[in-house]
Amino acid sequence: MAWRSSGSTNETLVENLARNGLITQDRVKKAMLAVDRAHYTPSSPYQDSPQTIGHRATISAPHMHAAACESLLPYLYPGVKVLDVGSGSGYLTHVIAELIKPDGKVVGVDHIQPLVDLSTANTRKSDEGRQLMDRGGIQYIKADGRLGWAKEAPYDAIHVGAAAASFHTELIEQLKAPGRLFMPVEEDGVQHIWVCDKKEDGTVTRKKDMGVRYVPLTDAPRT
Repeated sequence: MAWRSSGSTNETLVENLARNGLITQDRVKKAMLAVDRAHYTPSSPYQDSPQTIGHRATISAPHMHAAACESLLPYLYPGVKVLDVGSGSGYLTHVIAELIKPDGKVVGVDHIQPLVDLSTANTRKSDEGRQLMDRGGIQYIKADGRLGWAKEAPYDAIHVGAAAASFHTELIEQLKAPGRLFMPVEEDGVQHIWVCDKKEDGTVTRKKDMGVRYVPLTDAPRT
């Protein structure tokens, strides 16, 4: 139903996603309504499809952002700390911040400095985004996301927005117990979302979810 969910405004896009069963939780719907996707993509912001943002990167389709939020939702509440790896244009980082405000924090990590700059500028386009950044609810960092961001660990939830070649142990280690990791992983040329839960005793379980197609999770090219 994703191809039927596009709209002419942010509101109609989100309403269509909910009508088609791609958003099922009111908290996720409210958070996505609060963040205008037009601030985060240069073209076709209300189409339910990936859009290029430059630097060989994309902003994922809105239905994938909804799926990520709904999967992580049990761990997204006021006061928690979240890591968003491959934060790109900053859209999902802002949506997650809406889910954990007023005193939660999201750290968005990208390995391309112009995308870190872009996400910062995009988030500051709205009053809500500026306020979240000014009070520390959102922070953007340039780093190799495959290594997570140990300085702010541990995290209640980690989202990865690009396809990893393996289950990076650093990300699992930086999860709280309990905590949840949502990440696409490519195996034998096929990508699937994997949901990894760390239990209170530190044991980790992995569950394969839907098939997807993401850009690869890489480090910055060497020059």
